[in-house]
Amino acid sequence: MATILIAVVFMASLGLMLALMLVVANRWFYVYEDPRIDQIEDLLPKANCGACGSAGCRPFAEQLVRGEVEPARCTANSKSMNRVIADFLGVDLGAGEKRVARLACAGGGNVAYVRATYRGLDSCRAAALVAGGGRGCAWGCLGFGDCEQVCDFQAIVMNAQGLPQVTEDKCTACGDCVTFCPKDLFSLHPASHRLWVACKNLEFGDQAEDHCEVACTACGRCVQDSPEGLIHLEDNLAIIDYGKNALASKVAIERCPTGAILWLEADGRAVKGRDARKVVRKGALPPV
Repeated sequence: MATILIAVVFMASLGLMLALMLVVANRWFYVYEDPRIDQIEDLLPKANCGACGSAGCRPFAEQLVRGEVEPARCTANSKSMNRVIADFLGVDLGAGEKRVARLACAGGGNVAYVRATYRGLDSCRAAALVAGGGRGCAWGCLGFGDCEQVCDFQAIVMNAQGLPQVTEDKCTACGDCVTFCPKDLFSLHPASHRLWVACKNLEFGDQAEDHCEVACTACGRCVQDSPEGLIHLEDNLAIIDYGKNALASKVAIERCPTGAILWLEADGRAVKGRDARKVVRKGALPPV
């Protein structure tokens, strides 16, 4: 009986001692956290997309409270909600232009030729490991939709021709599609970049068109028609200098014979120039 009593007293004393140690440690190592951080985090979209440049919404909220960033940096949030955050913190809203993912390819199954039949996992990454996936264009989209699957915001859908379509309103510029595309066809751009080259083919002229009917052929007409320095040719591909984006207009697309250079409207429509070859084929091209 005495042994049991001693054990009970010992355990009670040990528990009390450990509790006191925890109290002391809590007071000694306590780090103050501004309660506004929780409130700001509740006003953010909790997408943790990284478009603001932070690792997630919580770190972004901490930066906001410290005054290191402006609310408008969160382009995934609505402007009205960012205004609420700005008013709550007593700071300026700031300026933050929405960024979106853009695809440098227009070679759907109805215009891009297939040179070999691929059988395996329905994955662009898997197909790319097997002789490039079978497409004639070594730079073109493989169409298995890895980008659609990794997009947590349903901003990418595959169209009837097996080509990804980005919905700008839903896109948060998280960059997952950029990371997962084995052909490096996606890049993140400010929404104001409306002039766009939807191709990465580096072959010249007829060689490019032999693989895809809408490929850039390096004809140079867009270079000739645009303000000096806005567009140049590099490795047989038209390159836009977005540092001169204010000079961009639809004049650059008008004489493009294949429609490889586009004007992207705010509503998502891709506009081709007057001289672009009309594509009426809806079905897939047969393998050759």
